Amino acid sequence: IGVTVVTQKPVLSVRKGETATMDCNLGTVTGSGARWYKQTPGGVPQFVVVFHHSWSSPNYGSGFSSPKFTCTHQSTSDYRLIIKNVEEGDSAVYYYCRSSNRLSE
Repeated sequence: IGVTVVTQKPVLSVRKGETATMDCNLGTVTGSGARWYKQTPGGVPQFVVVFHHSWSSPNYGSGFSSPKFTCTHQSTSDYRLIIKNVEEGDSAVYYYCRSSNRLSE
């Protein structure tokens, strides 16, 4: 049985009004997309966005939308979450995980 390791890197602080970018590498798993979650201290994870490289655009969770939140892909395994015009309310831990080719949360 193969084991896939997904590496999550820490993100540096971003000033208010700037753009935050977070990169995701899904390793050697092909055909998967990226799913992002936001979690604030003491809160439950909120589904932000899911994107598959075969899609024309991402699918967003409730309360999250473009152009504030954008997800792009550089390859079939490298994805990027972009948060524009960062505000205090955007401060959180953002997690990602692999996703199948599904639109649902």
